[in-house]
Amino acid sequence: MLAAVAQGVVGLVPGWLATAGVELLGAADIPVLISAILVLAFLLAGLLGVLAARRPGLALLGVAALGAVALAACFAGPPAAPAATVATVAAALLLGAGLSEALLRVAGLRGAGSAPPRSPAVRSREAHSGGVVVDRGGFVLVSGAAAVAGLAAAVAGRALAGGSPRRAAPKPLRLPAEPRRAGGAPRHRTLPPPPEDASIEAPGMPPLITPAEDFYLVDTALVSPRVDAREWSLRVGGAVRNPLELSYSDLLSMPTREADITLSCVSNEVGGGLVSNGRWTGVLLSDLLREAGMDPRGISGDSAQIVGRSVDGWTAGFRTGLAFDGREALVAFGLNGSELPLKHGYPARLVVPGLYGYVSATKWLAEIELTGWDFDAYWIQRGWSKEGPVRTQSRIDTVKDGETLPAGRIPVGGVAWVPHRGISKVEVSTDGGKTWQEARLAAQLDPDSWRHYLYEWEAPPGEHTLQVRATDGEGRTQTARRAPPHPSGATGYHTVRVAVA
Repeated sequence: MLAAVAQGVVGLVPGWLATAGVELLGAADIPVLISAILVLAFLLAGLLGVLAARRPGLALLGVAALGAVALAACFAGPPAAPAATVATVAAALLLGAGLSEALLRVAGLRGAGSAPPRSPAVRSREAHSGGVVVDRGGFVLVSGAAAVAGLAAAVAGRALAGGSPRRAAPKPLRLPAEPRRAGGAPRHRTLPPPPEDASIEAPGMPPLITPAEDFYLVDTALVSPRVDAREWSLRVGGAVRNPLELSYSDLLSMPTREADITLSCVSNEVGGGLVSNGRWTGVLLSDLLREAGMDPRGISGDSAQIVGRSVDGWTAGFRTGLAFDGREALVAFGLNGSELPLKHGYPARLVVPGLYGYVSATKWLAEIELTGWDFDAYWIQRGWSKEGPVRTQSRIDTVKDGETLPAGRIPVGGVAWVPHRGISKVEVSTDGGKTWQEARLAAQLDPDSWRHYLYEWEAPPGEHTLQVRATDGEGRTQTARRAPPHPSGATGYHTVRVAVA
């Protein structure tokens, strides 16, 4: 219930405030929100407990109002089991009321018989206030009921919902067996293991393919929606000639492919960790759109934008032409050879190389709609750029800011990325940008994937400022101009200051 209320707050927060929260707090924005709601709930419960000693009827109305808010929040999100939800809220309210009553009696604020003797000072305050005075101990005891009741409600909620909201570890992805057609390509195209020369081994270097459990995670969904793939369906509609509705088995039966694609978040700071590289399995978005009757030559004002809509109503949108320009934009249902993890969008999501996730990476995908460019999706309504192309970026991973290093050969390496255009060159500076040295590049796994680089630095004693910059496959070098993530992605060179002894 706490998560449902917090999710409701996220949906109601004005766009300018949501953006300010992301800019100010970064990844801490959700923990701060949940902490604030916990504190507020604790205070409200404590005040209702105190009110119950003086005005039981009014306190009961307050409890009913809290219950109504909890129910509204639970039913505002993805479809919830009505009986379990109502039972959870009712159990929490009854438990909280019973615990508050018990603590009121312990605190001496409720009793069936004669009241214990009170001091003249307490009797005087009661006489002037017209009610019961609660001492500090009583207030703490009554307020403490909120915390205990909340914890018990969370436990009861999970039990009634069928256990933990986390799904078990993803299962290996199994596609329907399809015989190869005579003289034709296999229906399901898989990739060979990455070649050895596509990665560089050095201390601190990230793996070429990010394990699913380490893949970065940024969501407006505080709790991943629980989706039963047997009941799930994907609708493809809007400005198309032949609207579709596909089941999970329908999707897996279509021609599929694996693709190595790097995803990154627009809120990633220069040198930050909100970027990962995965081997995705799915159906080409262009295949789905063609089956729905969309011809790339027929894109019009009414079909200028592809909008992905999640089961919880979240939206992201990008230009329709990007699905047909040769990039492997996928409706993905697999990651690194397994089914999608729940938190990364099970049973299916959109993966579009070259676009930040806020305009493209719809998880828990329920609908693909072709509509006009005038529709503004979730983050666009909150002040972020409409287009969302990924900026050319590079990062130093093998050396950390503020580190003290021994004189001699130091490997300076990491990753560079700009999906769909690829990386053609990476340069490293050890003197704050005055001079640049070209680094050794690993083989390009895919233009949509990040690329390892390494520069062997003969480090002399002293203070040094290291920087890195990358050049994309079209010959354009990333800009040195520093800009914050909002509204269209951070820019600048990743800078690391070290001491060499």
